[in-house]
Amino acid sequence: MGTASGDDGAVWRLDADRALVSTADFITPVVDDARSWGRVAAANSVSDIYAMGGRPLFALNLVCWNSEALPGEMLAEVLAGGDEIAAAAGFPIVGGHTIDDPEPKYGLAVTGEVHPDRVLTNTGLRPDQDLILSKPLGIGVITTAVKADLAPADVAGAAIDSMTRLNDVASRVALDGGATGCTDVTGFGLLGHLGRMTAESGVDADLTVGAVPFLAGARALAEAGMIPGGTRRNLAWIAPQIDAGTHDENELLLLADAQTSGGLVFGVDPSMTARALAALEATGHTAGVIGRTRAGSGRIRLR
Repeated sequence: MGTASGDDGAVWRLDADRALVSTADFITPVVDDARSWGRVAAANSVSDIYAMGGRPLFALNLVCWNSEALPGEMLAEVLAGGDEIAAAAGFPIVGGHTIDDPEPKYGLAVTGEVHPDRVLTNTGLRPDQDLILSKPLGIGVITTAVKADLAPADVAGAAIDSMTRLNDVASRVALDGGATGCTDVTGFGLLGHLGRMTAESGVDADLTVGAVPFLAGARALAEAGMIPGGTRRNLAWIAPQIDAGTHDENELLLLADAQTSGGLVFGVDPSMTARALAALEATGHTAGVIGRTRAGSGRIRLR
């Protein structure tokens, strides 16, 4: 038995064929509807299990709630949203813990299982792999516009659909494609998470900017100034690792956009790329082959 680090969770090896993976995450509201927020938060929380190649077994609710300002009926809607995602993913929520907090927060502590020899980590990229992104970017920009009442209804709806799409299929596709390196794209944006993964794996990445998928409306909202503060901090933090070439700040900000419940990024041998991409597209994913790795030390070159 022993422990190891996964993406944003812990791995505990039980025997030759079984390991437990454990993670916890919670978020403040990103949309106005309580049930939708619950669904987004739950999908976001279980994403780390999928990013490690695991299958969720059960979860506990994590709730911070302002009981003086917010009605109990609203909390019931949040929890119902979480239950919907858990049911879709095939695991029960078996309890949880609630505390009083001026700012509401909701998420899950999730326990899952994985085969010890099939754990995906953020140290597992290898040179000469194709990089696949399973979901489009733009969530941070769009949710910022939602809070400002500036997001068109169809754009906001597409963002919710993306955030509540589970990464279970993308995880299986990564494993079937022989991936060993994987991360989910969340608060640090694509550049932040990919930058960490390349540095930990000892590779560089050539990122094809035009191949990165974005949610419809995200670019226009970014150009209108709907940039989250976290996105700007992300870009400032990762900038020393980036060779931007001729790409302007707006493009860099979109690539660094802080995501909630984003997709997976994983590396596969080029011989497996078409199969992996076809499997994602057949299941309704808006995915893309966004670049290639090479031997290096964590640099990301935009092209």
